[in-house]
Amino acid sequence: MDQMDIRERLGVRPIINVSGTMTALGASIVVPEAVAATAAILNQFVEVDDLQRKASRVIARLCDTEAGFVTASCAAAMSICVAAAMTGSDLFAIERLPDAAGLKDEVIIQSGHMVAYGAPVEQSIRLVGGRVVPVGQATATRAYQVKGAISERTAAAMFVVSHHTVQYGMMGLEAFCAAMHERSIPVIVDAASEYDLRRFLKAGADAVCYSSHKFLGGPTGGIVAGRKDFVRAAYLQNRGIGRGMKVGKEGVVGTIAALEAWETRDHAGIRARETAALLHWRDVLSGRPGVTTKIVPDPTDNPLDRLELWLDPDAAHITAWDLADRLASGPRPVIIRDHEIELGYFLMDPCNLHPGEAEVVGVRLAEELDRALASNTVIASPISERGLRKTQALMSWPD
Repeated sequence: MDQMDIRERLGVRPIINVSGTMTALGASIVVPEAVAATAAILNQFVEVDDLQRKASRVIARLCDTEAGFVTASCAAAMSICVAAAMTGSDLFAIERLPDAAGLKDEVIIQSGHMVAYGAPVEQSIRLVGGRVVPVGQATATRAYQVKGAISERTAAAMFVVSHHTVQYGMMGLEAFCAAMHERSIPVIVDAASEYDLRRFLKAGADAVCYSSHKFLGGPTGGIVAGRKDFVRAAYLQNRGIGRGMKVGKEGVVGTIAALEAWETRDHAGIRARETAALLHWRDVLSGRPGVTTKIVPDPTDNPLDRLELWLDPDAAHITAWDLADRLASGPRPVIIRDHEIELGYFLMDPCNLHPGEAEVVGVRLAEELDRALASNTVIASPISERGLRKTQALMSWPD
């Protein structure tokens, strides 16, 4: 059964994802090696601690570090690492969380890193009983602010690598780690959707959290990688608050397979296919009234580009958000990347395309832009109403 059959059988929309590795859309296309490994373990029994030891060795090799393990998600990994910084390997303290009485419980984070990825980043700290200590301002953090925020109650510091964060004025990871390590404060990095499995640890992080199910192309899961004593303390949280964040045998095996496949993946070939899609879309849009395009690099230095599409509503007869909503409707819905759409543009990400889908996206763009041009008036719904519609749809779930 192919991916279209299962979606149709379940009665869910067969979308084309040009948004990226978004959890809300299913994250990524799982690589064949992980699909096979997951299927192979489902009917078998295994000692999970032993299986996680195997995962630790694979993670350590790929990340060039000492240890690692697999958990439910990157968000779970972040919470577990915060808990580890608070309790160490004290089993009694582990069982007490989120009661942090008598423990160091403060976690420093730059204000420009306090973003939402579907939930607030800082909630991953509060969830285990930690106290959030924001430093700096939303657009500027200085070393003296970070150092001044350290107290006798500081348990850890968190550094977020994401396109959502403020991309200027923040303290860089190396300097941030250096400031923390002067006072023996461990640094936890949220690198959920990052390609590079080594550079954050090389920059000084004590533990780095990745998603198994984003660029790695594994099943839903999270990876903790880093210093052995810290990773051990994080793994021990499975005896406490991490129990609700556990991952099954299939998640561990699938993640191992995805990591091993990463070593032999044809990354250059993937980039070539992605570039071909971007150039195709640019050609489709070239010369259209009110449409401006630009191929832009990933803001966190992942080795991929996206197409930035700007719309002049007066010339194109449609706003960026109305075009996005129309692309997402009908029998061939296309979901774009709309994080800053109120500014008049959206992005198109080719990393999750199946063969032939880039061409379908081009057709859909042409269809909707032609319909808009044929309109006697500019299609321009209030952007505020778009947000309200999304909230109302969420609050009416599961209806």
